[in-house]
Amino acid sequence: MRETRRALAETLSRIGSLIGDGQSRDDVLDVEQLSNESGVPRDVVRMLLDGEEPPAEDITDRIVRRIVHLRETRLRPDGTRHSYDEIAASYGASRASLSNLVNSRRKTPSPHTPSRRALSQQVSSEQVPSQQTGERRPARSGGPLASTQAGIETFFFGQPNGWLSAEPQASLDNALQSVLHGLEGEAADPMARLRSTHGLRELAARAPQLAEEELQLVTDWIDTILQRRNAQRVRGTESDSSHTEGH
Repeated sequence: MRETRRALAETLSRIGSLIGDGQSRDDVLDVEQLSNESGVPRDVVRMLLDGEEPPAEDITDRIVRRIVHLRETRLRPDGTRHSYDEIAASYGASRASLSNLVNSRRKTPSPHTPSRRALSQQVSSEQVPSQQTGERRPARSGGPLASTQAGIETFFFGQPNGWLSAEPQASLDNALQSVLHGLEGEAADPMARLRSTHGLRELAARAPQLAEEELQLVTDWIDTILQRRNAQRVRGTESDSSHTEGH
């Protein structure tokens, strides 16, 4: 838990350092998209982004909730949900076994503290690498729930990757990697910085006509203007506050 918490904090710190002038974290982090990609509820995503601890959750409830989430967000090409029949058949199970698991947990949610049975099905201390992200995730123990989890992850992702059972911090950290990589690309590419700055798309379209040194000068000039604008806004806010207090 401590490692996943630290990894998330480091990712958020790096993202914060790469956010351009005139932008805020809300401009680059879409809570709805992060929730869809990670399987973490929107309110929990907001808590984690603010450095708060998420509420405790039974691991079986988490897996079932994310199964439902996958069906609702990873749709067929025609926009319809995958059926329990085709998901279960993909790993040699019956529709009834999968739908009964989902419906029983949704109707009678267990307490937040994991049960003895859930604990026995939780991940062991052995670590295995995810083929999709390279992240090292806990290996799952045996049992019906573990085989169901592996089968569903294979159906939606192509291989078991721990997505259904991962802690919220690890799930959100994985979803943030694409944002981080995009910001790192923009930081290394002046053209990308121009394209991402509000109101400068027309200038960015003409930028390919400039030499690299000239483009860097334009980018530095824009950064200076944005810094002055932000400083003026701060002074204006402070002036308004002082005026209000004087009355």
